[in-house]
Amino acid sequence: MDHILVVNAGSSSLKFEVFELGSGEELKRRLKGKVDGIGTRPRFTASNGAGVMAIDETFDAKKVKTLPEALTVTRDRLRAYFAGVSPSAVGHRVVHGGPAYSSPVMVDKTIIAQLEKYIPLAPLHQPSNLAVIRAIRERSPEIPQVACFDTAFHRGHPEVADRYAIPDELYAEGVRRYGFHGLSYEYIAQCLPEIAPDIAAGRVVVAHLGGGASLCAMVKGRSVESTMGFSALDGLPMGTRCGQIDPGVVLYLIGEKGMKPKEVEQFLYHDCGLKGLSGLSSDVRDLQGSCTPRGKFALDYFVYRIALLAGSLVAAMGGIDGFVFTAGIGENAPDIRQAVATRLSWFGLELDATANDKGERLISSRSARIPCYVIPTDEELMIARHTLATLRQTRTLQ
Repeated sequence: MDHILVVNAGSSSLKFEVFELGSGEELKRRLKGKVDGIGTRPRFTASNGAGVMAIDETFDAKKVKTLPEALTVTRDRLRAYFAGVSPSAVGHRVVHGGPAYSSPVMVDKTIIAQLEKYIPLAPLHQPSNLAVIRAIRERSPEIPQVACFDTAFHRGHPEVADRYAIPDELYAEGVRRYGFHGLSYEYIAQCLPEIAPDIAAGRVVVAHLGGGASLCAMVKGRSVESTMGFSALDGLPMGTRCGQIDPGVVLYLIGEKGMKPKEVEQFLYHDCGLKGLSGLSSDVRDLQGSCTPRGKFALDYFVYRIALLAGSLVAAMGGIDGFVFTAGIGENAPDIRQAVATRLSWFGLELDATANDKGERLISSRSARIPCYVIPTDEELMIARHTLATLRQTRTLQ
Protein backbone atom coordinates (compact mmCIF):
# COMPACT_ATOMS: atom_id res chain seq x y z
CA MET A 1 0.00 0.00 0.00
CA ASP A 2 1.36 3.46 -0.93
CA HIS A 3 1.86 6.12 1.71
CA ILE A 4 2.44 9.84 1.28
CA LEU A 5 4.30 11.76 3.97
CA VAL A 6 3.37 15.44 4.26
CA VAL A 7 5.88 17.73 5.96
CA ASN A 8 5.43 21.29 7.21
CA ALA A 9 8.72 22.52 8.65
CA GLY A 10 8.99 25.55 10.92
CA SER A 11 11.95 27.14 12.62
CA SER A 12 11.53 25.17 15.86
CA SER A 13 9.01 22.49 14.92
CA LEU A 14 8.43 19.79 12.33
CA LYS A 15 4.80 18.88 11.64
CA PHE A 16 3.93 15.81 9.61
CA GLU A 17 1.05 13.64 8.49
CA VAL A 18 0.99 10.26 6.79
CA PHE A 19 -1.76 9.43 4.30
CA GLU A 20 -2.53 6.00 2.91
CA LEU A 21 -3.67 5.74 -0.68
CA GLY A 22 -6.72 3.51 -0.78
CA SER A 23 -8.99 2.36 -3.53
CA GLY A 24 -10.53 5.01 -5.75
CA GLU A 25 -7.68 7.47 -5.09
CA GLU A 26 -8.98 8.06 -1.56
CA LEU A 27 -6.40 9.49 0.85
CA LYS A 28 -6.84 8.17 4.38
CA ARG A 29 -5.04 9.89 7.25
CA ARG A 30 -3.05 7.28 9.17
CA LEU A 31 -0.84 9.35 11.46
CA LYS A 32 -0.53 13.01 12.45
CA GLY A 33 2.21 14.43 14.62
CA LYS A 34 5.02 16.84 15.23
CA VAL A 35 8.40 17.36 16.78
CA ASP A 36 8.34 20.64 18.68
CA GLY A 37 10.69 22.37 21.07
CA ILE A 38 13.63 21.63 18.77
CA GLY A 39 16.84 22.70 20.53
CA THR A 40 15.08 23.43 23.82
CA ARG A 41 12.63 20.75 24.96
CA PRO A 42 12.20 18.35 22.03
CA ARG A 43 9.06 16.25 22.07
CA PHE A 44 7.71 13.85 19.47
CA THR A 45 3.96 13.29 19.52
CA ALA A 46 1.69 11.52 17.04
CA SER A 47 -1.93 10.42 16.96
CA ASN A 48 -3.55 7.85 14.70
CA GLY A 49 -6.34 8.39 12.19
CA ALA A 50 -8.92 8.21 14.97
CA GLY A 51 -7.16 10.97 16.91
CA VAL A 52 -5.85 8.61 19.60
CA MET A 53 -2.33 9.32 20.86
CA ALA A 54 0.01 6.70 19.40
CA ILE A 55 3.47 8.07 20.27
CA ASP A 56 4.61 10.53 22.92
CA GLU A 57 8.34 10.77 23.54
CA THR A 58 10.68 13.48 24.85
CA PHE A 59 14.37 13.91 24.08
CA ASP A 60 17.44 15.59 25.44
CA ALA A 61 17.86 19.01 23.84
CA LYS A 62 21.38 18.12 22.71
CA LYS A 63 20.11 15.16 20.68
CA VAL A 64 17.45 17.09 18.74
CA LYS A 65 18.80 20.58 18.24
CA THR A 66 18.28 21.03 14.48
CA LEU A 67 15.60 20.33 11.87
CA PRO A 68 17.65 17.53 10.22
CA GLU A 69 17.95 15.84 13.62
CA ALA A 70 14.19 16.21 14.12
CA LEU A 71 13.75 14.63 10.70
CA THR A 72 15.91 11.68 11.74
CA VAL A 73 13.74 11.15 14.82
CA THR A 74 10.62 11.34 12.66
CA ARG A 75 12.00 8.89 10.10
CA ASP A 76 12.96 6.35 12.76
CA ARG A 77 9.60 6.55 14.55
CA LEU A 78 7.64 6.29 11.31
CA ARG A 79 9.64 3.26 10.17
CA ALA A 80 8.92 1.54 13.45
CA TYR A 81 5.23 2.46 13.36
CA PHE A 82 4.77 1.32 9.77
CA ALA A 83 6.88 -1.85 10.17
CA GLY A 84 9.78 -0.65 8.04
CA VAL A 85 7.69 0.65 5.15
CA SER A 86 9.02 3.93 3.74
CA PRO A 87 6.72 6.54 2.18
CA SER A 88 6.21 6.43 -1.57
CA ALA A 89 6.63 10.19 -1.72
CA VAL A 90 6.98 13.30 0.44
CA GLY A 91 4.92 16.45 -0.07
CA HIS A 92 6.13 19.73 1.39
CA ARG A 93 4.55 23.04 2.21
CA VAL A 94 6.86 25.66 0.70
CA VAL A 95 5.76 29.17 1.55
CA HIS A 96 7.12 31.13 -1.42
CA GLY A 97 7.07 30.00 -5.03
CA GLY A 98 7.95 33.41 -6.43
CA PRO A 99 7.01 34.32 -10.01
CA ALA A 100 8.32 31.01 -11.36
CA TYR A 101 5.94 28.49 -9.78
CA SER A 102 2.16 28.61 -9.99
CA SER A 103 1.57 24.89 -9.30
CA PRO A 104 3.23 22.04 -7.38
CA VAL A 105 6.50 20.70 -8.79
CA MET A 106 8.69 17.65 -8.40
CA VAL A 107 11.81 18.74 -6.54
CA ASP A 108 15.29 18.51 -8.02
CA LYS A 109 18.54 20.43 -7.55
CA THR A 110 17.50 23.15 -9.98
CA ILE A 111 14.20 23.70 -8.19
CA ILE A 112 15.93 23.93 -4.81
CA ALA A 113 18.42 26.49 -6.15
CA GLN A 114 15.55 28.59 -7.51
CA LEU A 115 13.57 28.42 -4.27
CA GLU A 116 16.62 29.53 -2.28
CA LYS A 117 16.39 32.87 -4.09
CA TYR A 118 13.06 33.52 -2.33
CA ILE A 119 14.46 33.14 1.19
CA PRO A 120 14.61 36.95 1.69
CA LEU A 121 10.88 37.09 0.87
CA ALA A 122 9.94 34.48 3.49
CA PRO A 123 12.79 34.37 6.03
CA LEU A 124 10.64 32.77 8.75
CA HIS A 125 9.61 29.77 6.65
CA GLN A 126 11.57 29.22 3.44
CA PRO A 127 14.90 28.22 5.06
CA SER A 128 13.17 25.57 7.20
CA ASN A 129 11.12 24.27 4.25
CA LEU A 130 14.27 23.83 2.15
CA ALA A 131 16.40 22.40 4.98
CA VAL A 132 14.09 19.38 5.28
CA ILE A 133 13.88 18.92 1.50
CA ARG A 134 17.67 18.86 1.24
CA ALA A 135 18.01 16.47 4.18
CA ILE A 136 15.60 13.96 2.63
CA ARG A 137 17.39 14.20 -0.74
CA GLU A 138 20.70 13.42 0.96
CA ARG A 139 19.40 10.48 2.99
CA SER A 140 16.77 8.99 0.71
CA PRO A 141 17.35 10.26 -2.85
CA GLU A 142 15.09 7.54 -4.25
CA ILE A 143 11.97 9.02 -2.61
CA PRO A 144 10.28 11.63 -4.85
CA GLN A 145 9.50 14.96 -3.23
CA VAL A 146 6.87 17.49 -4.28
CA ALA A 147 6.90 21.18 -3.34
CA CYS A 148 3.46 22.74 -2.84
CA PHE A 149 3.42 26.52 -2.68
CA ASP A 150 1.42 28.83 -0.44
CA THR A 151 1.57 31.47 -3.17
CA ALA A 152 0.24 29.30 -6.02
CA PHE A 153 -3.51 29.69 -5.39
CA HIS A 154 -3.23 33.46 -5.81
CA ARG A 155 -1.30 33.44 -9.09
CA GLY A 156 -4.41 33.98 -11.20
CA HIS A 157 -5.01 37.51 -9.88
CA PRO A 158 -5.61 40.26 -12.41
CA GLU A 159 -2.47 42.31 -12.95
CA VAL A 160 -4.05 45.39 -11.39
CA ALA A 161 -4.27 43.46 -8.10
CA ASP A 162 -0.69 42.20 -8.23
CA ARG A 163 1.18 45.36 -9.16
CA TYR A 164 2.83 47.94 -6.95
CA ALA A 165 3.13 51.53 -8.19
CA ILE A 166 6.83 51.09 -8.98
CA PRO A 167 8.80 50.94 -12.26
CA ASP A 168 7.94 48.07 -14.59
CA GLU A 169 11.41 46.50 -14.50
CA LEU A 170 10.97 45.68 -10.82
CA TYR A 171 7.69 43.92 -11.54
CA ALA A 172 9.48 41.92 -14.25
CA GLU A 173 12.06 40.90 -11.63
CA GLY A 174 9.31 39.56 -9.39
CA VAL A 175 8.60 42.48 -7.07
CA ARG A 176 4.83 42.07 -6.94
CA ARG A 177 2.01 41.06 -4.65
CA TYR A 178 1.82 37.27 -4.23
CA GLY A 179 -0.49 36.43 -1.34
CA PHE A 180 0.00 33.49 1.03
CA HIS A 181 -1.96 30.81 2.94
CA GLY A 182 -2.93 29.58 -0.52
CA LEU A 183 -3.05 25.91 0.46
CA SER A 184 -5.57 26.74 3.18
CA TYR A 185 -7.69 28.86 0.86
CA GLU A 186 -7.58 26.24 -1.87
CA TYR A 187 -8.85 23.61 0.56
CA ILE A 188 -11.73 25.90 1.60
CA ALA A 189 -12.56 26.55 -2.06
CA GLN A 190 -12.79 22.81 -2.68
CA CYS A 191 -15.04 22.35 0.37
CA LEU A 192 -17.53 25.10 -0.45
CA PRO A 193 -19.55 23.28 -3.15
CA GLU A 194 -20.41 20.54 -0.64
CA ILE A 195 -20.55 22.50 2.62
CA ALA A 196 -21.92 25.82 1.41
CA PRO A 197 -23.33 25.41 -2.13
CA ASP A 198 -25.31 28.61 -1.68
CA ILE A 199 -22.11 30.69 -1.81
CA ALA A 200 -19.61 28.43 -3.61
CA ALA A 201 -20.13 30.10 -6.99
CA GLY A 202 -20.39 33.59 -5.53
CA ARG A 203 -18.25 36.25 -3.89
CA VAL A 204 -16.72 35.08 -0.62
CA VAL A 205 -14.29 36.54 1.91
CA VAL A 206 -12.30 33.84 3.72
CA ALA A 207 -10.53 34.81 6.95
CA HIS A 208 -7.52 32.60 7.72
CA LEU A 209 -6.85 33.72 11.28
CA GLY A 210 -3.99 32.09 13.15
CA GLY A 211 -0.47 32.97 14.28
CA GLY A 212 -0.14 34.08 10.68
CA ALA A 213 -3.29 35.78 9.43
CA SER A 214 -4.70 36.98 6.13
CA LEU A 215 -7.92 37.42 4.18
CA CYS A 216 -8.72 36.20 0.69
CA ALA A 217 -11.39 37.35 -1.76
CA MET A 218 -12.76 34.45 -3.82
CA VAL A 219 -15.06 34.66 -6.82
CA LYS A 220 -16.39 31.32 -8.09
CA GLY A 221 -13.80 29.52 -5.95
CA ARG A 222 -10.82 31.43 -7.34
CA SER A 223 -8.64 33.96 -5.52
CA VAL A 224 -8.97 37.48 -6.93
CA GLU A 225 -7.35 39.46 -4.10
CA SER A 226 -5.46 38.87 -0.85
CA THR A 227 -4.35 41.01 2.05
CA MET A 228 -0.79 39.66 1.93
CA GLY A 229 1.63 40.89 -0.70
CA PHE A 230 5.31 40.60 -1.62
CA SER A 231 6.11 38.95 1.69
CA ALA A 232 4.18 37.39 4.56
CA LEU A 233 4.50 40.64 6.54
CA ASP A 234 1.72 42.52 4.77
CA GLY A 235 -1.97 42.86 5.57
CA LEU A 236 -3.38 41.90 8.96
CA PRO A 237 -1.37 42.17 12.18
CA MET A 238 -0.31 38.69 13.27
CA GLY A 239 1.12 37.04 16.34
CA THR A 240 4.54 38.67 15.98
CA ARG A 241 4.38 40.24 12.49
CA CYS A 242 3.44 43.86 11.92
CA GLY A 243 0.98 43.57 9.05
CA GLN A 244 0.36 46.58 6.82
CA ILE A 245 2.81 49.38 7.59
CA ASP A 246 3.94 52.60 5.92
CA PRO A 247 7.32 52.03 4.20
CA GLY A 248 8.34 55.31 5.80
CA VAL A 249 8.44 53.51 9.14
CA VAL A 250 11.13 51.21 7.76
CA LEU A 251 13.10 54.21 6.49
CA TYR A 252 12.74 55.81 9.93
CA LEU A 253 14.05 52.70 11.69
CA ILE A 254 17.09 52.64 9.41
CA GLY A 255 17.78 56.37 9.20
CA GLU A 256 16.83 57.62 12.66
CA LYS A 257 17.21 54.52 14.82
CA GLY A 258 20.32 53.25 13.07
CA MET A 259 18.92 49.76 12.61
CA LYS A 260 20.54 47.53 10.01
CA PRO A 261 18.40 45.61 7.49
CA LYS A 262 18.69 42.34 9.41
CA GLU A 263 17.70 44.09 12.61
CA VAL A 264 14.66 45.60 10.90
CA GLU A 265 13.75 42.15 9.57
CA GLN A 266 14.02 40.64 13.05
CA PHE A 267 11.93 43.47 14.48
CA LEU A 268 9.10 43.32 11.92
CA TYR A 269 8.85 39.52 11.93
CA HIS A 270 9.38 38.77 15.63
CA ASP A 271 8.68 41.82 17.82
CA CYS A 272 5.54 43.37 16.36
CA GLY A 273 1.93 42.29 15.82
CA LEU A 274 -0.10 41.26 18.87
CA LYS A 275 3.10 40.73 20.82
CA GLY A 276 4.31 44.26 20.15
CA LEU A 277 0.94 45.89 20.75
CA SER A 278 0.18 44.06 23.98
CA GLY A 279 3.66 43.81 25.44
CA LEU A 280 2.43 40.47 26.78
CA SER A 281 2.02 37.68 24.27
CA SER A 282 1.52 36.78 20.63
CA ASP A 283 -1.20 34.27 21.55
CA VAL A 284 -4.83 35.40 21.35
CA ARG A 285 -5.74 32.99 24.16
CA ASP A 286 -3.32 34.73 26.52
CA LEU A 287 -4.68 38.14 25.55
CA GLN A 288 -8.28 37.02 26.03
CA GLY A 289 -7.37 35.97 29.57
CA SER A 290 -5.56 39.22 30.31
CA CYS A 291 -7.17 42.16 32.09
CA THR A 292 -4.55 44.69 31.01
CA PRO A 293 -5.53 47.65 28.80
CA ARG A 294 -2.76 46.85 26.31
CA GLY A 295 -3.91 43.25 25.98
CA LYS A 296 -7.47 44.39 25.26
CA PHE A 297 -6.25 47.03 22.83
CA ALA A 298 -4.24 44.44 20.86
CA LEU A 299 -7.38 42.36 20.31
CA ASP A 300 -9.43 45.43 19.43
CA TYR A 301 -6.80 46.45 16.89
CA PHE A 302 -6.73 42.93 15.41
CA VAL A 303 -10.52 42.96 14.95
CA TYR A 304 -10.48 46.51 13.56
CA ARG A 305 -7.91 45.62 10.90
CA ILE A 306 -9.78 42.44 9.93
CA ALA A 307 -12.94 44.49 9.37
CA LEU A 308 -11.09 47.28 7.58
CA LEU A 309 -9.35 44.97 5.10
CA ALA A 310 -12.44 42.79 4.66
CA GLY A 311 -14.17 45.91 3.42
CA SER A 312 -11.46 46.44 0.81
CA LEU A 313 -11.91 42.86 -0.43
CA VAL A 314 -15.66 43.38 -0.73
CA ALA A 315 -14.89 46.45 -2.86
CA ALA A 316 -12.51 44.38 -5.02
CA MET A 317 -15.27 41.83 -5.69
CA GLY A 318 -18.03 44.39 -6.13
CA GLY A 319 -20.10 42.86 -3.33
CA ILE A 320 -20.21 39.81 -1.08
CA ASP A 321 -22.30 36.64 -0.90
CA GLY A 322 -20.67 34.85 2.05
CA PHE A 323 -18.02 34.93 4.77
CA VAL A 324 -15.88 32.05 6.10
CA PHE A 325 -13.70 31.82 9.23
CA THR A 326 -10.89 29.26 9.29
CA ALA A 327 -7.52 28.40 10.96
CA GLY A 328 -6.70 28.35 14.68
CA ILE A 329 -8.28 31.62 15.81
CA GLY A 330 -10.99 31.59 13.17
CA GLU A 331 -12.09 28.08 14.17
CA ASN A 332 -11.74 28.36 17.95
CA ALA A 333 -12.35 31.95 19.09
CA PRO A 334 -16.08 32.77 19.08
CA ASP A 335 -15.45 36.13 20.76
CA ILE A 336 -13.19 37.23 17.91
CA ARG A 337 -15.72 36.01 15.33
CA GLN A 338 -18.50 37.95 17.06
CA ALA A 339 -16.41 41.11 17.29
CA VAL A 340 -15.55 40.91 13.57
CA ALA A 341 -19.19 40.30 12.65
CA THR A 342 -20.31 43.29 14.73
CA ARG A 343 -17.93 45.56 12.82
CA LEU A 344 -19.07 44.08 9.51
CA SER A 345 -22.79 44.24 10.20
CA TRP A 346 -23.05 47.01 7.59
CA PHE A 347 -22.80 44.43 4.80
CA GLY A 348 -25.16 41.98 6.42
CA LEU A 349 -22.93 39.84 8.64
CA GLU A 350 -24.93 38.83 11.72
CA LEU A 351 -24.19 35.79 13.89
CA ASP A 352 -26.42 33.44 15.81
CA ALA A 353 -24.98 33.64 19.33
CA THR A 354 -25.66 30.01 20.21
CA ALA A 355 -24.32 28.61 16.93
CA ASN A 356 -21.25 30.81 17.19
CA ASP A 357 -20.49 29.81 20.79
CA LYS A 358 -20.78 26.13 19.85
CA GLY A 359 -18.59 26.58 16.79
CA GLU A 360 -21.18 25.12 14.46
CA ARG A 361 -20.59 25.02 10.72
CA LEU A 362 -23.17 27.70 9.89
CA ILE A 363 -23.05 30.48 12.48
CA SER A 364 -25.03 33.29 10.85
CA SER A 365 -28.48 34.19 12.12
CA ARG A 366 -31.62 33.53 10.07
CA SER A 367 -32.07 37.27 9.53
CA ALA A 368 -28.50 37.80 8.22
CA ARG A 369 -28.24 39.06 4.64
CA ILE A 370 -25.21 36.85 3.98
CA PRO A 371 -24.36 33.42 5.44
CA CYS A 372 -21.28 32.96 7.60
CA TYR A 373 -19.49 29.64 8.07
CA VAL A 374 -16.74 28.15 10.21
CA ILE A 375 -14.82 25.61 8.12
CA PRO A 376 -11.74 23.87 9.57
CA THR A 377 -8.88 24.04 7.13
CA ASP A 378 -6.69 21.08 6.16
CA GLU A 379 -3.52 22.22 4.42
CA GLU A 380 -1.91 18.81 4.90
CA LEU A 381 -4.65 16.99 3.00
CA MET A 382 -4.36 19.61 0.25
CA ILE A 383 -0.62 18.92 0.02
CA ALA A 384 -1.23 15.17 -0.10
CA ARG A 385 -3.71 15.64 -2.94
CA HIS A 386 -1.26 17.80 -4.87
CA THR A 387 1.55 15.34 -4.27
CA LEU A 388 -0.51 12.44 -5.55
CA ALA A 389 -1.62 14.38 -8.63
CA THR A 390 1.95 15.43 -9.40
CA LEU A 391 3.17 11.86 -9.09
CA ARG A 392 0.44 10.68 -11.41
CA GLN A 393 1.29 13.36 -13.96
CA THR A 394 4.95 12.38 -13.96
CA ARG A 395 4.06 8.69 -13.79
CA THR A 396 6.25 8.34 -10.69
CA LEU A 397 3.45 6.55 -8.84
CA GLN A 398 1.50 4.00 -10.85
